[in-house]
Amino acid sequence: MKRKTYLLFIFLFLFTVDVFTQEKLSLITENKKVKNILLFIGDGMGLSQIAATHIKTSGAEGILHMECMPITGLLYNYSATSLITDSAAAATALATGYRTDNGIISMSPDGKVLYTILEAARDNNFSTGIVVTCSITNATPACFACHVMKRNKDTEIAEQYLKSKANVLLGGGRQYFLPKSSPGSKRDDERDLISEAKKAGYSFVKTKEELINIKTNYLLGLFEMDLLPINPEPTLAQMTQKAIDILSQNEKGFFLMVEGSQIDIWAHAHNIDNVIQQTVLFDEAVKVGLDFAIKNKQTLVIILADHETGGMGILGGNLNGENMQIEWLSSSHTAIPVVLFAFGPMAEKFTGVNHHTYIPKTIAEILGIKNFPRPLREKIWMRSEKE
Repeated sequence: MKRKTYLLFIFLFLFTVDVFTQEKLSLITENKKVKNILLFIGDGMGLSQIAATHIKTSGAEGILHMECMPITGLLYNYSATSLITDSAAAATALATGYRTDNGIISMSPDGKVLYTILEAARDNNFSTGIVVTCSITNATPACFACHVMKRNKDTEIAEQYLKSKANVLLGGGRQYFLPKSSPGSKRDDERDLISEAKKAGYSFVKTKEELINIKTNYLLGLFEMDLLPINPEPTLAQMTQKAIDILSQNEKGFFLMVEGSQIDIWAHAHNIDNVIQQTVLFDEAVKVGLDFAIKNKQTLVIILADHETGGMGILGGNLNGENMQIEWLSSSHTAIPVVLFAFGPMAEKFTGVNHHTYIPKTIAEILGIKNFPRPLREKIWMRSEKE
């Protein structure tokens, strides 16, 4: 990122960060029924990534919006057979309550389809949504609505989204929805999934202006052919606001998963400036969620990560955030537990040290969803099995 753009970005963040204080969020709403779940996932966002962002943006005594939340916990994230998880196995645990092998999307290693918390919420008449800054066919979002044995089956995942009936799907990945003959398509057939989505009742948008102006109950927004750019339009915060606006029309309540997808990408690349920028963008989306939760009083906000990326360490620097010295242990993921923040009614259930699988089980309990977790059925037919 160019230095002038980076400094302007930090200034704008500092201008808004004081909206919340720890005192303002310290009171947990008690004896209230939880109607809405906002699950925020910072992909690759370890405690060092959070700390570096808060030090760089507002000094050592500063604080991010997510750090104002009164409940904290720790989460282990090992997969079924590996101490080091990938995003697919981690998100499967977060979505289904089961551990699986790396690379698998919400299925067991022996091929059973695992019921996701989004699907369970949908089947219990809650509205549901997914908002990300990557392709919506990437591992983390896919695990909440789709089921494949290989995470790279993007075209199959796109097809399954149409059957998921999630109310809101926002992110990138348009190349997997366009027919093969369309420029930039990554499909190997002539299915036009955008047209199919419209026939199924979805409104479709692909620009920030269209997103802001749309009024609908079912929305598919694909703003780029692949992942969103580093300075996305719309921003994660704007997509989150629109998703909440749509989903909150349901009197029963809603479940929304929001991912800051690119913290992980830049941690893999050891690019600390971009890690911080993406964490700030994620934290601005968290602010949108907290604004809603404070007013609504029946919304539980949970913030966590799927894993830490890079083994990042802060080895020195000034208290004002200058000359921060960063070192990396790895170019991949690590087994370091990740931090959890929570606010709202029932937030106290997320204290302590747990595993990712604890999250969807507890959400189901809070929402009164019965018979969860569970496999849905035995192995489903997938096109890839004939390839």
